[in-house]
Amino acid sequence: MVGKTSDPALSSAGRIFTVGTSNRTEQAFLALLRAYGIEQLVDVRRFPTSQRFPHFKKEALAAACRSAGLHYLWLGDLLGGYRKGGYEAYMQTPGFAQGLNRLERLAQEHPTAFCCSERLPWKCHRRFIARALESRGWQVVHILDEDRIWTPGQLQLAF
Repeated sequence: MVGKTSDPALSSAGRIFTVGTSNRTEQAFLALLRAYGIEQLVDVRRFPTSQRFPHFKKEALAAACRSAGLHYLWLGDLLGGYRKGGYEAYMQTPGFAQGLNRLERLAQEHPTAFCCSERLPWKCHRRFIARALESRGWQVVHILDEDRIWTPGQLQLAF
């Protein structure tokens, strides 16, 4: 068990979070980030737009984060999905390495989550980024909801 969502250890050094915007409201998404002590959101969507959920368009999400006191950065150009030849092949490129290094530097400065639109990380390219980070010694926590996190092989309650 990881601990309560208000546990300061959840944002300790060496830990990084992932989260999906999914069909959440702007308020629910920001509350979810606050519940896990996130101070910085790194958007890894290759195409940061949404017709169904306009509050998750890049500019709107950046503005919402600023209003909530969160840092926002888009790294979809380096870490976004939908790559020719597949994402695992893309992971072998200098662009991916550059993006991963940048994400690591950012996460060393502030409690950080990287996001995409898919709620479930095992259905999203975040799982590949997470695997690369884990191979470098990071503990990756996939946020599903305010009271549920996932790590490969198990579902954990945050209480």
